Amino acid sequence: MNELFGTLPDGTPVHRWTLERAGVRVRVLSYGGIVQSVEVPDEARRMTDVVLGFPSLDGYLEHPEPYLGAVIGRYANRIAGGRFPLDGRTYALTPNEGTNSLHGGARGFDKRVWDVTPVGHGVRLSRVSPHGEEGFPGRLEVAVTYTLTDTGALRIAYEAVTDAPTVVSLTNHTYWNLSGSGHAGGHELRLAASRYTPVDADLIPTGALEDVTGSRLDFRTARAVGTGYDHNLVLDKGVSEAAEEVAELYDPVTGRVLTVATTEPGVQLYTADHLSAPFTPGAAIALETQHFPDSPNHPSFPTTTLRPGAPLRSETVYGFGVRGRGGAGD
Repeated sequence: MNELFGTLPDGTPVHRWTLERAGVRVRVLSYGGIVQSVEVPDEARRMTDVVLGFPSLDGYLEHPEPYLGAVIGRYANRIAGGRFPLDGRTYALTPNEGTNSLHGGARGFDKRVWDVTPVGHGVRLSRVSPHGEEGFPGRLEVAVTYTLTDTGALRIAYEAVTDAPTVVSLTNHTYWNLSGSGHAGGHELRLAASRYTPVDADLIPTGALEDVTGSRLDFRTARAVGTGYDHNLVLDKGVSEAAEEVAELYDPVTGRVLTVATTEPGVQLYTADHLSAPFTPGAAIALETQHFPDSPNHPSFPTTTLRPGAPLRSETVYGFGVRGRGGAGD
């Protein structure tokens, strides 16, 4: 279903698409490719929206900083100093967090209106990012397809092609609260990551990969998340051609389970400690599948360079289930 959601100040209409399958209902906006809501059942089959979102377009325009539910690009996370080298040339980006570029710059993909086309059990969002947009080189044709599988999982498929060498790392910035309200710190997380990328005071990776053993970043065995996280975890599987399950988030209050499968090599765990009104700090947890922050400045990290003739393809699948509080299966 497609409906008018609102109008931007310049008169551009923003539409909302509703996807529904296997007992799951997802709403997606043409503005920012935003996942506005995800409704899933609990143990008693009660439907609840388990992501943070605004009821109107004005909310997203007035509070852009949390990037609620949005497609992030051209580059997810941070690029140090807003600069990176590529093929012997240094490119300067638009800084929007001090001197750094964050989530694609001052007007990244989260603040653009996408073209939307219905596809089987979903929608395909597309746009052209022109050469020089926010300082990134190359004309980039990008598409993000949201579909619901026959089990009600939300599949996000990313595609991009360029006409000149560039760097690309795409993700989705949905915030999850499987209870639908309250604090999310009691959710239990299991994450298949034995290492992480330590950062400096500006949250820029040092270039090292450190072992999580003995640290609060060790989620290899499920435990309550708590607060105070904004870290890139290095997935044990690395980059993969097909999406592999890497994480499970469980809410012991409702029994809801969120699984995450991805082709990406990293996950940014963010416990939303800096959310502000109308939301409260710690109200949700973001699990942003991604390449590592600042990869263009760290040749030892998995590459984010995209070249003509070699399309980018990436996939993340969010699955939903229910588990009895005693630990029984779905």
